[in-house]
Amino acid sequence: MAVSSTEPAKHQRIALIGNPNVGKSVLFGLLGGHYASVSNYPGTTVEVSSVETTLHREKTTFWDTPGVNLLVPMSEAEKVTRDILLTEPIDAVIQVADAKNLRRSLLLSLQLAEMGIPFLLNLNMEDESSKRGILIDKEQLASLLGIPVVGTIAIKKKGIEELKQKIASVRTSTFAFHYSKEIEEAIHKIEIRLPNSRISKRSIAVMILAGDKSLNDWLSIGVPPPVMKEIEHIQNETAEKFAEPLLYLMNRERLKQVDLILKTVFLKKSGQKKEWLELFGKLSMHPVGGFVVLTGVLFALYEFVGKFGAQTGVNWLEKVLFGQYLNPWAKAFFSTLFSSSPFLSDLFVGPYGLITMGLTYAFGIIFPIVLTFFIFFGLMEDSGYLPRLAVMMNRLFRIMGLNGRAVVPMVLGLGCDTMATVSSRIMDTKKERVILTFLLALGVPCSAQLGIILGMFGSLPRWAPFLWGGVVGGVMIFMGFLASRVLRGETSDFIAEIPPIRRPLLKNIMTKTIARLEWYLKEVTPLFLIATFFLFLLDRLHLIAAIQNAASPLIVKGLSLPPEATEVFLAGFLRRDYAATYFFDLFNKGMLDTTQAIVCLIVITLFVPCLANLLMIVKERGARTATVMVGLVYLIAFAVGGIVNFILRI
Repeated sequence: MAVSSTEPAKHQRIALIGNPNVGKSVLFGLLGGHYASVSNYPGTTVEVSSVETTLHREKTTFWDTPGVNLLVPMSEAEKVTRDILLTEPIDAVIQVADAKNLRRSLLLSLQLAEMGIPFLLNLNMEDESSKRGILIDKEQLASLLGIPVVGTIAIKKKGIEELKQKIASVRTSTFAFHYSKEIEEAIHKIEIRLPNSRISKRSIAVMILAGDKSLNDWLSIGVPPPVMKEIEHIQNETAEKFAEPLLYLMNRERLKQVDLILKTVFLKKSGQKKEWLELFGKLSMHPVGGFVVLTGVLFALYEFVGKFGAQTGVNWLEKVLFGQYLNPWAKAFFSTLFSSSPFLSDLFVGPYGLITMGLTYAFGIIFPIVLTFFIFFGLMEDSGYLPRLAVMMNRLFRIMGLNGRAVVPMVLGLGCDTMATVSSRIMDTKKERVILTFLLALGVPCSAQLGIILGMFGSLPRWAPFLWGGVVGGVMIFMGFLASRVLRGETSDFIAEIPPIRRPLLKNIMTKTIARLEWYLKEVTPLFLIATFFLFLLDRLHLIAAIQNAASPLIVKGLSLPPEATEVFLAGFLRRDYAATYFFDLFNKGMLDTTQAIVCLIVITLFVPCLANLLMIVKERGARTATVMVGLVYLIAFAVGGIVNFILRI
């Protein structure tokens, strides 16, 4: 693929392909830089990243494709990856493999070889395979497959330069194998009826025989209807000859070939001691030990975010920095500047001032909570605990019509429901995506809101968090169960690759935390100011009192909350965490008793999503679905709050 200096510059396109959790996106960032464009693949909700750079004096575009287990699609993400190879002008593929789980990766390698696509095999995470006593003869593996094989440790940037050099020698694999006689005959019959494409006719014939219906749209363009009927007849006739599905039979043959390769290239040292991290990783998925670990994680979350962030951090920033220095200075400055205009003075430093309320809430109360949560989430993410949590929660999510894969958007929702709504695309079916989006909007508090809640628990009886968690969790499980029965559609199976427990790298955590804080400053802080300005206008127009009177039967009588809570729910539409912050302020001022505080926490957790999340729901699910979701969330939040208030008052 290299060009001489006398030849005109070419544009090469390289796709990174691999199983989930093999470090593909890290490698993508190292090869192409961090300024990648992200967009939905045409006709899907699956995001594909691409970046343009220069490699070996050639203009090069790298594509970061979704993680796949097979190139015979079983999900929308796998279909997108297959379609990129089938229809896009891809010149070469870098297959990223987990060095300690080579068997699974080689299954994908054989499919790439069958497609006739030039590729190289990158054995990533070599440090982890070495710790497990696994050694791979890369030269022998390269000889067997007929392609370059390179080892890397992407997170430590080791082997990256060698990988870049090897890209110039990428080539089509020389490895070939055969299926049973009947299947080979059927492959040949289908192959001669297919048009030319970017991948081999043989590989397309294999997909058709395996029952891949997702190829029908592509086939309808280049294959006449009579020929399509012939192909369908060949597929059906061949399938009838076997008691087992053809996909299963062909994968079994591939695995036999993989095992033969492994016998030649795979070595494992003896006498390797199990590290405490490996033992901890196994304990975290144990039926009993896993919940012990989860309890410890939640306790650490409470101590770090709920106490250190929401109490120590907030007390210093809100009461000292803003309370004693910034706000008094701002009041003096703007009162003097706008001495002839009380309207403008109040806009900045009044009871609903952009500085005294908006910025104070955004930075004095929310910022330390967001900061501590993002650090904690980074630890969970970098350590490899999140996939284990998915395994632990799979059975519970099944009740709600989901599977363990939903744990990632759920945990992301604890950071930001807007981001989590986008990540609901990882679910394989439309039904699962709708249920997950609804549950995120209904009962998953964002980081700022969660921090405020945890902070309030520090001053409430010890039973309060259990009641709050039981009610919110019970409502989510019950509504998920109902949704799974009411909505039409299918659910998918859960197959997860469990990475090893790792020691988190401080640099990785800080990089992710800084990126998320940048998002907070750009996206969230302006909404705090908008919410404050909204309240300011309502106050100036004397509408807050009118709304309080109109909502009195519901807020004051139904929930037994003070009239001031009405404006909290108004602002809560713009941001749920803003409303939680205001409740936190009312509680600190002694305007809420224990029962009122608990009712507030339950209602605001089950309350309508913030404006940003609402817009994202409209974008992802459509205006009609979003309207139904918001209506249900309103109804459920106030109904549950009223029931809890009634029971506690008894």
